[in-house]
Amino acid sequence: MRAIVTRPAREAERWCRDLARRGIEAVALPLIAIEPIASPAARAALAAAWQRLSSYRALMFVSANAVDGFFKAKPADASVWPSQFATKNRANHDSDHDLNHDPVPRCWAPGPGTARALVKAGVPREAIDLPDAGAAQFDSEALWQKVQPQLARGVAGAPVLIVRGSDGGDDHEADGGAVSAAGTGRDWLARQLAQAGVPVQWLAVYRRSMPAFDAAQAALAAQAAADGSVWLFGSAQAVRHLTGWLPAQDWSRARAVATHPRIAQAARGAGFAVVCESRPALIDVVASIESLA
Repeated sequence: MRAIVTRPAREAERWCRDLARRGIEAVALPLIAIEPIASPAARAALAAAWQRLSSYRALMFVSANAVDGFFKAKPADASVWPSQFATKNRANHDSDHDLNHDPVPRCWAPGPGTARALVKAGVPREAIDLPDAGAAQFDSEALWQKVQPQLARGVAGAPVLIVRGSDGGDDHEADGGAVSAAGTGRDWLARQLAQAGVPVQWLAVYRRSMPAFDAAQAALAAQAAADGSVWLFGSAQAVRHLTGWLPAQDWSRARAVATHPRIAQAARGAGFAVVCESRPALIDVVASIESLA
């Protein structure tokens, strides 16, 4: 059995290695390209966000790519998320700690991939909020259950900054389904925050686009549509790029594992014959692939 990994190139390489260690042949076919934000206005907005970092109640990063795009712009002299913050007692924060005294905002992550990227960027684990490891999904709904109790203790009027990608069809790549084609997860989270009286600001730090495919990749996709390969989809946008790239391809014999119900819906809508829904954790994806054997 072969898995076709459709995540952006860097994530696809890691997933292929991890799957290979578990005895599953995996081939990378990235269906989303990640590019830096190029416009002067976007770069200025990113620089301004760093300058007023302490004014935010929290920063919600939609993916590991959002973390990378944000921290690449960190000023050389910025002193944020200092090491002493990591020594704070998390229990105090969860019970009676006043967010008004936090020197820096909390960081919200929809899942473990984004959280790992934050830690790698220098954010102490104690400053990161994410869904429980056993959550049914890693998405905005699960994240909301963790962060909602913070809001009563926050600074009145302090906004939450949602750090995201941009392409005109907002979507998630990292943690298994935070959003869908119309930005469902982020929009849902923004509505919850608004209902709680918390302002929301948005910041695009990278751009998603359709990759430039070559003939060898086209041949691989056509073969994998009918030879029993299992397509791994962590994004509804990846499904849209695939069908846009190969509009005449018949997917009625194709099989897929989708890491969120909204992504599974997109795959079924594209014509995939078998679509298995899975939690986005590696162990669950492996089990889903093996269930199709």
